[in-house]
Amino acid sequence: MLKTYTYPHYPYVQSPEQRTGQTVRHPVVVIGAGPIGLTQALDLAQRGIPCVVLDDNDTVSVGSRAVCYAKRPLEIWDRLGVAAPLLAKGVQWKVGKVFFGTGLAYRFDLLPEAGHKLPAMINCQQYHVEEHLVQACSQAPQVELRWKHKVLAIEQDADCVTLTVQTPDGLFKLQAQWVVAADGAHSDARRLLGADFSGQFFQDRFLIADVVIDPEGVAAQPFAAEPERWFWFDPPFHPGQSVLLHQQADRVWRIDFQLGWDADPAEEKKPEKVMPRIQAMLGPQVNFELEWVSVYQFACRRIDQFRHGRVLFAGDAAHQVSPFGARGANTGIQDCDNLGWKLHAVLAGHAPTALLDSYHEERAVAADDNLGHSTRATDFITPKSRSSRRLRNAVLELARTEPFARPLVNSGRLSTPTPYLDSSLNTPDAAPFAGPMRPGSPCADAPIESCGEPGWLLERLGQGFVLLSFGPAEPVKAAGLTLPVLQVGLDVLDSQGLLAQRYDGQPGTVYLIRPDQHVAARWRQFDPAQVQTAVRRALKLH
Repeated sequence: MLKTYTYPHYPYVQSPEQRTGQTVRHPVVVIGAGPIGLTQALDLAQRGIPCVVLDDNDTVSVGSRAVCYAKRPLEIWDRLGVAAPLLAKGVQWKVGKVFFGTGLAYRFDLLPEAGHKLPAMINCQQYHVEEHLVQACSQAPQVELRWKHKVLAIEQDADCVTLTVQTPDGLFKLQAQWVVAADGAHSDARRLLGADFSGQFFQDRFLIADVVIDPEGVAAQPFAAEPERWFWFDPPFHPGQSVLLHQQADRVWRIDFQLGWDADPAEEKKPEKVMPRIQAMLGPQVNFELEWVSVYQFACRRIDQFRHGRVLFAGDAAHQVSPFGARGANTGIQDCDNLGWKLHAVLAGHAPTALLDSYHEERAVAADDNLGHSTRATDFITPKSRSSRRLRNAVLELARTEPFARPLVNSGRLSTPTPYLDSSLNTPDAAPFAGPMRPGSPCADAPIESCGEPGWLLERLGQGFVLLSFGPAEPVKAAGLTLPVLQVGLDVLDSQGLLAQRYDGQPGTVYLIRPDQHVAARWRQFDPAQVQTAVRRALKLH
């Protein structure tokens, strides 16, 4: 039981297959009702695809778990209509501070420019996130949530996947054209398919403590002046180790204490061990209560293939990283963003099943990018030798006064989207462009006006292929689709000039935007034939 949260319990309902005794084939079955599985279900539902979500539990995750949610996942949730309640509940922030000993070594700003709808980060306990996503799924007619449904076996052939499912009423079978396995780090689906999972565990342990601090005690803390991320190397209250602090919703503070590899997890979780650590950090006069405690050892590893026949892996079932940098859940939400439109294209007959191979192609690159960032952060936070520790401490000391040293400080590179620059779905540029909006990049948001009302670009891009033009263009028919045009200056106004600036929108420029709001191609002038070719390439029809 938590002091600030009461866990909901969702009812088990006997499945139609159990009542009728007939095996039903569904377009998509999602295994796992965590943030990733629920997000995937919402994405599919918005594209008109019915899906069944199976979960072996009947409530949301225990403990706060994932805490930090970055701008790009928030944009995805905004497209799915669930960002607003999460923004209202969570703590918004963009500034991080790194301390060495007793002094500030480095300060960073995750969103230094204006003109973005969504914040750089919010902190919100995972159980709040899941509860909002469950509510949204429950209101979506295309989503069927099935609690207390545990997958025991997976069989597949060329046409479908057959799942054997255990419920309180016994076993039954159901079928799916496609299965999305989002059942977490200890994925049963991965085990049942014998999917290889390679990488490394790090020889260190960390204590997570969620703490409710007395309001008077919070007011006296310097870290409470503004919502920020604070990270200490070798602080006086925890010498020789590191500490990370985040503010969460409901006056709960997340504190991570580095313990070292020799620490006994069972001992370190005991209140008599945890309380003195926190008291030393907050001061002897501050009253607080423990909300949740856990000790973890983290890993950096991923599945060798994101697609196994008709089963596609997402989230922690596909990749695991250290918690420093908030790259776990954020990466998983972007998996859903990549996979949803491709499943829709295949199910609707607009693309061959080969398009789903690009899910592995693009998201494995993103996973490797995150694993690299995570490994480098871990090596900096937990040096493996005396010489590497001396080097790290020298960098921290220099960062106080020398700007060149600050980019070398690594307390966890905070999550940013990985562009698919080398994707086979991209059409390479045939003309020079300035700025970061290269094919494969996620679209940058920008303020716009439409019908005299202020708005945002991403709200108008929708969730299908669309042409963003900075000059005259017409809808294009390609691969059985009709691509609408969003013309700057006609359909929307670039009131602040940021849209043209971020997209190098010279007169006549045209962008082809994918259904996941990534750039597929761009040209300096509108040519319907070039658009048709690029759409076919993006759908693996070439």
